[in-house]
Amino acid sequence: MQAKLLNTQRCTLPFVLLFTCLTTSGLSAAEPPHAEISNGHIKAKIYLPDPANGFYRSTRFDWSGAIGSLVYKGHNFYGPWFYRTDPTVYDLGYDEKGVVSAPFTAMVGPSEEFGTDGAALGFAEAKPGGTFVKIGVGILRKPQAGEPPMPPPPPARGNAGPGGRGGPDRYDHSRTYTLVDPGKWTTKKTRDSVEFTQELNDAADGYGYIYRKVIRLVPGKAQMVIEHSLKNTGKNPIQSTVYNHNFFVLDNEGPSQDFTITVPFEIKSPRPPTAGLLEVRGNELVYLKTLTGEDRATATLGGFGDTAKDYDIRVVNRKLGVGYHVVGNRPLTNVAVWSIRTVNAVEPYIAMSIAPGKDFTWTLTYDYFTTPPAI
Repeated sequence: MQAKLLNTQRCTLPFVLLFTCLTTSGLSAAEPPHAEISNGHIKAKIYLPDPANGFYRSTRFDWSGAIGSLVYKGHNFYGPWFYRTDPTVYDLGYDEKGVVSAPFTAMVGPSEEFGTDGAALGFAEAKPGGTFVKIGVGILRKPQAGEPPMPPPPPARGNAGPGGRGGPDRYDHSRTYTLVDPGKWTTKKTRDSVEFTQELNDAADGYGYIYRKVIRLVPGKAQMVIEHSLKNTGKNPIQSTVYNHNFFVLDNEGPSQDFTITVPFEIKSPRPPTAGLLEVRGNELVYLKTLTGEDRATATLGGFGDTAKDYDIRVVNRKLGVGYHVVGNRPLTNVAVWSIRTVNAVEPYIAMSIAPGKDFTWTLTYDYFTTPPAI
């Protein structure tokens, strides 16, 4: 089927502010630009990059490939884990109606974030007011000295100045940075796929790339493949990691003692999982209780090897008899787990080093499945 050109966005105005409205917003606003695809087994809604009207317009996550819903056999795997956003909230919070998210973290689906040495490309070298690059987002401006962060730092942590949270010389993915240029985004759709391309060139700093992501539903299977390529078109090498956040909300059930995360290696956690909420049992990470209130369960999964065979993760809700299995074709460099009462997130990392003129590819394959539910 011939691909249909859906959307091409380019913003050339300098110092575009991403969030000019400081009022809270719910999820009942007009539907953001999106594409719907299906292979007869899976039906998915994919949000499209759009600096003005996109579902996600902040500066942490890759703008491409946010999946607003993915339905298989009546079960929905992805969607919002928060009921509204508030730019004055740091990370997330709670009120009488539910979870409230800051815009920078209000993402859905198997979304991805790129990082370089805990920061972004060129951030350490950039002078205050200069530019740096966040892959999948665009060219961002480094804050000037004394410029207050948005969102404000949490009171318990405070603003430690240049070396701490909110200081202009310390990168913080929780901070909303000013977007100078999102590059040129092009989106093409077929019946069962969406292809995203971002072309970006920060000539002042020597970084440039062509980033391509294809989300494809495999014919005849309950399977989704996410193919990536990143070509270095600048003069500087690209050193980066990327992880998939995997915001798994399965039918809005939330993490519980029915959830199990399984990997092919014996887990050797460098730090203990959250006591009373998670426990390691061989090659499994299990929940000890249903997460409620402001429970936050985290873990780091070590023990993997240096080949791609260990990028093999299975998450299942035994009560529902539903889950997903993801396999990557690059070696793991880290696996984190984060969850609150509305969402489970397994976050596998890979690393890349791309010389000028070269490219790097990686693929994630997701299988969605149902099994007889636990009695």
